[in-house]
Amino acid sequence: MKTHLHHLIAQALQQLQREGVLVDVDPSSIPLERTRDRTHGDIASTIALALAKTARRKPRELAERIMAALPPSAHVAKVDIAGPGFINFFLAPAAYQATVDEILEQRDGFGRSVLGGGQRVQVEFVSANPTGPLHVGHGRGAAFGATVANLLEAIGYRVHREYYVNDAGRQMNILAASIWLRYLEHCGEQFRFPSNGYRGDYVRDIAARLHAEHGGAYVASAARVFQDTPPDEIRNEAGEVVAPGDKEAHIDALVERARTLLGAHHYRYIFELGLNTILDDIRDDLREFGVVYDEWYSELTLTERGAVNKTINRLRDTDYIYEQDGALWFRSSAFGDEKDRVVQRENGQITYFASDIAYHLEKFERGFDRVIDVWGADHHGYIPRVKAALQALGENPDRLDVLLVQFAILYRNGERAQMSTRSGEFVTLRELRQEVGNDAARFFYVMRKSEQHLDFDLDLAKSQSKDNPVYYIQYAHARICSVMRQLHEKGLSHDPARGQAQMALLVEPHEEVLLVALSRYSEIVETSALNHEPHQLAHYLRDLANAFHTYYNEHRVLVSDDALRDARLNLTVATRQVIKNGLALLGVSAPEVM
Repeated sequence: MKTHLHHLIAQALQQLQREGVLVDVDPSSIPLERTRDRTHGDIASTIALALAKTARRKPRELAERIMAALPPSAHVAKVDIAGPGFINFFLAPAAYQATVDEILEQRDGFGRSVLGGGQRVQVEFVSANPTGPLHVGHGRGAAFGATVANLLEAIGYRVHREYYVNDAGRQMNILAASIWLRYLEHCGEQFRFPSNGYRGDYVRDIAARLHAEHGGAYVASAARVFQDTPPDEIRNEAGEVVAPGDKEAHIDALVERARTLLGAHHYRYIFELGLNTILDDIRDDLREFGVVYDEWYSELTLTERGAVNKTINRLRDTDYIYEQDGALWFRSSAFGDEKDRVVQRENGQITYFASDIAYHLEKFERGFDRVIDVWGADHHGYIPRVKAALQALGENPDRLDVLLVQFAILYRNGERAQMSTRSGEFVTLRELRQEVGNDAARFFYVMRKSEQHLDFDLDLAKSQSKDNPVYYIQYAHARICSVMRQLHEKGLSHDPARGQAQMALLVEPHEEVLLVALSRYSEIVETSALNHEPHQLAHYLRDLANAFHTYYNEHRVLVSDDALRDARLNLTVATRQVIKNGLALLGVSAPEVM
């Protein structure tokens, strides 16, 4: 409907240009907003206020000229001017009734558009280190990122979904060492497992697999493994901890011992066994969650083909890299950062930041028009550094959007569950999905703005009540399917063409509410996509379901009057279609029976 009004106003502006009232008006930017109070109209425009200064006229006077130049439309019942120059449009019933016809004609395509013009957008999300299973915090980023990608695709962008596999660096080496140490335990060696090792049962499972496949081929004595390593904790003769050791130095030393005692080939095998086992589990977990990627991009391949060193050299050529204390630093302070950042340590090791710079540069080199990263909220301070590096490399940092996702806090039986990948004390995404189902998980994850904290109420997610929004919405869809089954059971039929011809019979207030709600769907999809706010669509579907349930509880659909029945069936089937379309964008199913 906004598109129709946009055309009407654009024609009026062109007419005023021909009359010399306006000059050089851009008809593509005409503000139109739904009114909060329908007594003031359905849709309002502030175009007169925006153009008054250049037209050298009072806004209200210009609004009257625009209103007078508007071409007639069967979809507009009345136009008036309010306040300093708001143009308020009162839509005719035919405008809302026409929406039903569009829905029934376009079906799954209703709500989709070509607004994005085929621009290429990369959405990178989750990208959790493959050091353990995905937990419920990762699940929120997965649901949010997948839905943002779906929404952008729905309005005409070509979307590339990507997972950045952090398969290089210190954490992966700690994982490999942890697997080896659990393997040694499995083989009978006794020692205190390092406090900074990965402790989850999944590490023991991988170690057991290593032993099952290779027996004792990787065994070394605990005495040799822990020889001359910095203490993890300082204990007395009774075994009590009396002082902290250097946990980081201890685990790093164990990584080096693993490299030395195993040799390059055997160490690489354990490294890749851990990586591939966990990565396969992550892939399966996300695929079962309805999250599928176009590409799994390896950080290790980025490093091995020299892309990181090439990027550092490019920054050095621009004089934004300098050497100090044997390390290489990027002058991020020149772009407003609080201090400069290390890209290569004094031991020659590349930092995560350096890899991230190279990765983002490579994104733009692949030809994406826009790049969207979905990060955890704790990475907020990282954004200006990456943008600064892109700017230093001659790229436009505004082409990168970083969307932050706050933590999801899971409550079971009123108690908060703790999450820590190293300790193993976490609730996995798979466990959550098994408990509440994919649909509830996908919906609950996007009910709030991504930057807001989310308390995930398991009891509510599993309840079959009006208070559970996903159940309430799905029930509306299933209820309409039941209506259609009853129609056939009674030997009746539905004639959509006759129903559309008789839409004027839908005069009940609840029918009007439902018609208005349906007319908003395309706008909601567009706004949700452009603002990267899936929660707007989630809330809309809840409101639409409520409008339908209220209508259904007050009025019979399968009435004896053929004309009225077909008109109501058109409205009802259109509602089912919009619910289905909206749930699909959220990654939620639309069941026919509940």
